[in-house]
Amino acid sequence: MHHIGIDLAWGERQPTGLAVLDEDGALVHVSAVRTDDEIAERLAAYVEGPCLVAVDAPLVVRNETGSRPAEKAVTRDFRRFEAGCHPSNLAKPEFRDGPRGARVCKRLGLDMDPRSGRARRAIEVYPHPATVVLFGLERTLKYKDKRGREVELLRGELLRLMTYVESVVDTDTGRDGGAWAALRQAVETATRKSQLRVVEDQVDAVVCAYVGRFADLHPDRTTVYGDLAEGYIVTPSLPDESAAIRSAIQAYAAQHSELSVAGEQVVALVTSILDEAGINYLTVTGRTKSVASFAEKAGRVRDGQPMYPAPLTDITDQLGVRVITYVQDDVEAVAGLLADQVVVHDDRDMGQQTAREGRWGYASRHLLVALDAARESQAAYAGLRGRVAQVQVRTVLQHAWAEFEHDIRYKGSVPEEHAPEFDRRFTLAAGLLELADREFSTIRERLRAEPAAPATPVADDDPRLEPRELAAFLAGQYADAGWSRTDHYAWISGLLLELGITSLDELGDVLRPTSSMAINERMDYRYPPGAVRRLDDALLAVFGERYVDLHGNAHRAGLLRQRLEKLRG
Repeated sequence: MHHIGIDLAWGERQPTGLAVLDEDGALVHVSAVRTDDEIAERLAAYVEGPCLVAVDAPLVVRNETGSRPAEKAVTRDFRRFEAGCHPSNLAKPEFRDGPRGARVCKRLGLDMDPRSGRARRAIEVYPHPATVVLFGLERTLKYKDKRGREVELLRGELLRLMTYVESVVDTDTGRDGGAWAALRQAVETATRKSQLRVVEDQVDAVVCAYVGRFADLHPDRTTVYGDLAEGYIVTPSLPDESAAIRSAIQAYAAQHSELSVAGEQVVALVTSILDEAGINYLTVTGRTKSVASFAEKAGRVRDGQPMYPAPLTDITDQLGVRVITYVQDDVEAVAGLLADQVVVHDDRDMGQQTAREGRWGYASRHLLVALDAARESQAAYAGLRGRVAQVQVRTVLQHAWAEFEHDIRYKGSVPEEHAPEFDRRFTLAAGLLELADREFSTIRERLRAEPAAPATPVADDDPRLEPRELAAFLAGQYADAGWSRTDHYAWISGLLLELGITSLDELGDVLRPTSSMAINERMDYRYPPGAVRRLDDALLAVFGERYVDLHGNAHRAGLLRQRLEKLRG
């Protein structure tokens, strides 16, 4: 029984690698040819009897455009190892007359059905994912010539591959052991890419031959992606998740509906905390990790070992909240507020980590939070009991950079030859956005320091204070306070109307007897409260229970009474 590998070029102008292993797995032939006639001639002696020919080229292509189903499936499983498939379809010139691989198999008289039990057959294989599984690689070896790859890198990666091959194939005792030694010497002494190109097809052919042998000897450890009707690819199977990981995925799926409820509750929690403190923010959004996303993350490996041995506890972003602010000061305010209001198990400033490495890039504050003791007993947050959630806080510019970078680099397909240029441009953009963030912060600080310009009177039948006028007034009243959300100024002007306050002069008279310093000391703020929160506390101090009982405060009466107790000491 011979196991034969063909690294088939898609046309006869480029070299095709051939390799043959005998029944003991020893290399008995390795060479490079170009034409179909040469392939048939070189392999004639080995395909007369029982044989399995593993071809690195499409054997069956039916789709008019896009990728074959098998290619999509392989890419889905091996994308994280950088071992995705190139699309094959009938719109490409090389397939207009049918796949070359099919013509070669027909000429050699081979059955192309991967489920066939015949003695002389062929299968389609793909070396990149095969090497990932066979040799436990974290990513594919970069021995193929592409823009930006220097000779030294290509030579080193090809030598690594040859060393791996030597660990599974007897390259010394076979009849062509000398040929393999010559190939290794050619790589070791190569100074040009063209010299490496002569060798790589033959090394790939040996890999193909071994994949065919592996599939023949270990069908239980081999996966056939696709089928004969639409095209298929045979490759060694990725290691199955351990029983613990499989069990965790099943458990996660079973509780996903409960987690979705918890996800809604944590968004409501964070939003209420920010609103109550008067912190300025753009949006608060959330998501519960999908079962598919959880399974993909649970299956990640590093150095052959699971990255999350206990996925249900090790994967901490099952519940995620994202807070987008306007400037960096607001990020700090949100982080400080959450530390004061809930239990923070972990707090990482990804931007600082990036800066410490002397570069620009991803910037975001990541906090791992859980309910505080007071909220554990509240029915509104029942789904969060015993759970943690990841809260990401970043500015709108940091968010724009992160979303675009993620969409291009991970969801899209960046050609490897363009990767260095893209890295440089992403770095440049990150630096510019950091500068813009700083300038926006400076603008806001300058506005705080400047006296507010008198507002132009506008005829309006609404007796409430105009939110913009109120915002300008509070900027002067509480110069050290952060800005609040625009809708919060409108909200508290409604409360002022309930108190009968319809002008800034009346508001000034109400606040004049109060001491901001005394209120600050009583409230013991552990975060920079917004201007609306400062006014809210001042009104609570002045009016007491009357303020609590306002119609507009009905939804938070209990919380206001707790704050009133603090104000009264």
